[in-house]
Amino acid sequence: MNTLVTNAADFDHLGSLLDDGLLLVDGESSEILRANPAAVRFLGENLIGFQANTVLTASNITQEVRSCFNGDRPMEFVTGVSHDRFRQFRVRLKLMPEGRVAVLLMDMTLQHNLEKVRRDFVANVSHELRSPLTSLVGFIETMQASRELDNATRQRFLSIMDEEARRMSRLIDDLMSLSRVETEEHIAPTDTIYIKSVVQSVIASMSNRAAMENQAILFKDNRADADDAAVILGETDEIMEVFHNLLDNALKYSAPDTDIRVHLFSHDPDHLRFDVINKGEGIPEKHIARLTERFYRVDKGRSRKMGGTGLGLAIVKHIVNRHRGRLSIKSELKGETVFSVVLPLSAMS
Repeated sequence: MNTLVTNAADFDHLGSLLDDGLLLVDGESSEILRANPAAVRFLGENLIGFQANTVLTASNITQEVRSCFNGDRPMEFVTGVSHDRFRQFRVRLKLMPEGRVAVLLMDMTLQHNLEKVRRDFVANVSHELRSPLTSLVGFIETMQASRELDNATRQRFLSIMDEEARRMSRLIDDLMSLSRVETEEHIAPTDTIYIKSVVQSVIASMSNRAAMENQAILFKDNRADADDAAVILGETDEIMEVFHNLLDNALKYSAPDTDIRVHLFSHDPDHLRFDVINKGEGIPEKHIARLTERFYRVDKGRSRKMGGTGLGLAIVKHIVNRHRGRLSIKSELKGETVFSVVLPLSAMS
């Protein structure tokens, strides 16, 4: 870079070509002398004349600049921004002619956030598995230590242990599904499927469960030509999983003796829309935007009691994304909740 940047014009030309931020600072005072457009976008306007440590949060940046100035050696470290606590940069320093130091700012915010998501995900998985596992271990130890348990107590313990083991199995199955769809999300499906038939098949498979709660799952095709085959590019198993999860969610949170409705619409000439509608307590507005986050629950205790893993809607979102569709949610307190899935039609439709 020494040979490329010898004056202000060279700096401005090079800086305009970079997506990374680039500052030119005085090696002794750390005063910012020049800033490229990317640096202005990251750090704000009117940078010239301020010291680097007023806009970057690294506590030792002034010392680092001076060390680079004195030692003529590249230096690298991570810093944040004083006005934006969520942004992270990897910084490289390089001595320039006339006692100046170039400060290259590589935006690491996305990587930083992804790492945080990964840590949170591991922590959530550990917590979700620890609870049923602790319960299982506790009952096993009790049964081993108490050899004279009566049969009724033993059967009650075994029933709880079976429930907790199934809960762990559901969580592992959902984790595997989520991992698979996230990995393949960038690959658009190429198989053609008759989605109306697929959805009706899912409804039929869940109708007995609904009947046990004195409920019904009602399907209605609202298109002008209801006999027209609805063909999309998709994976049958994944589309079935989408509607299984949405109907499972609707059954869990419906008011007693109310029906779940699945309506099909022509969203526009190139897209279909399915609405899954149920009546119940509803979802407060503040929760709706986060419903598709992994392990997010509006009512944690109620969700776990009903056997939910907190991953169902996250799986739905990623499958819909893979099918180049859209998922939206509307809800009224003490009224209807509508999960809408919009999917593109195949060219052969």
